[in-house]
Amino acid sequence: MTPTERAVVEQAMAAPMLNQVLRWAAINSGSGNLAGLASMAGELADACAPLPGQIALLDPAPVTRIDAQGNEREVAHGRNLLLTVRPQAPVQILLTGHMDTVFDTDHPFQTCQWLSPDVLNGPGVADMKGGLAVMIAALRAFETSPEREKLGYQVVFNSDEEVGSPGSAALLARAAAGKLAALTYEPSALPDGTLAGARPGSGNFSLVVTGRSAHAGRNPQDGRNAVVAAADLALRLTGLARPGLSVNCARIEGGGPNNVVPDHAVLRVNIRPRRPQDQDQACGAMDRIMAQVASAHDLHIHRHGGFARPPKPITTQGQRLLELVRDCGRMLGQEIGWQDSGGVCDGNNIAACGVPVVDTMGVRGGAIHSAQEYLITESLGERAALSALLLCRLAREGV
Repeated sequence: MTPTERAVVEQAMAAPMLNQVLRWAAINSGSGNLAGLASMAGELADACAPLPGQIALLDPAPVTRIDAQGNEREVAHGRNLLLTVRPQAPVQILLTGHMDTVFDTDHPFQTCQWLSPDVLNGPGVADMKGGLAVMIAALRAFETSPEREKLGYQVVFNSDEEVGSPGSAALLARAAAGKLAALTYEPSALPDGTLAGARPGSGNFSLVVTGRSAHAGRNPQDGRNAVVAAADLALRLTGLARPGLSVNCARIEGGGPNNVVPDHAVLRVNIRPRRPQDQDQACGAMDRIMAQVASAHDLHIHRHGGFARPPKPITTQGQRLLELVRDCGRMLGQEIGWQDSGGVCDGNNIAACGVPVVDTMGVRGGAIHSAQEYLITESLGERAALSALLLCRLAREGV
């Protein structure tokens, strides 16, 4: 590590990250809390104000979902922040982080508490308000480096990652275009700092079954039972599961009084393919099964949704980026490895654009998406140092 890099690393570690995390965790920014998300956007804009470049608050793309009655409804999402710094620099990278958490305004988990002197329990402290603090600290430190003019970057802070990024996916794709590499600040895959390697894809579907109602006693033969058809659909889709493809039929909504043949139902399904070819095969199989069930039950089935998270295999470029992160860690006395993960994130979307990405550059912690979520506070400095050194190396050497 050069003296200049050491100075950048030390500045990143000295940033007031813990105070930021405590303040940001006190802001409820569940994916559906638009006011809380707007507050977080303001906080992040203020934290990024010392950085050069332009910051913009952008509206999300229109999003719809299927309600329990099978009707398509518009869903509101928060706005997204985009920071652009030195777009003409020879090396261009993307950094991303999400403002939202899974804890909405009516969730009982709303405050922080100390579990031990270096372990903080709180909503979003690991996923990923700690990661946001790490990213900003690293960027601000990097801006003191004489290497900074070689590296330009965009930063996307999105408001809907926890629900699949439906309103920000197009923004992520635009920002990823032409980038050499990307860093996303999800928490580490394991509390020891292990990174996530390959990830499966993830598709969420609402299958709307439209049958025909009839009296259950007088003329049931005239009805077309949508609930029974949805159950048949669920069983057949579940039969697609195999190594490399998981299928979770999570809920059937519909039906009514016991004396009425139900004419509508909605089946909610999540499908996770390991490889792009698994995704293609799943799409074709779903179409065939929908057609078979619709014919067998003499009714109509409509599919809403898709694969918002494509599979993320590790490419040659992705492997090199992971190795560069590992090497930077070793220079800092941090032993960093990686392993495949069953979860998904914005890293899936970025990798699908052909950009190598390490998507667990955030803090060490665990129990995310639960009231036991925790942050290991010493990792704030560790991870800020890692990112700061990595930025210096990317500016000088690329990937």
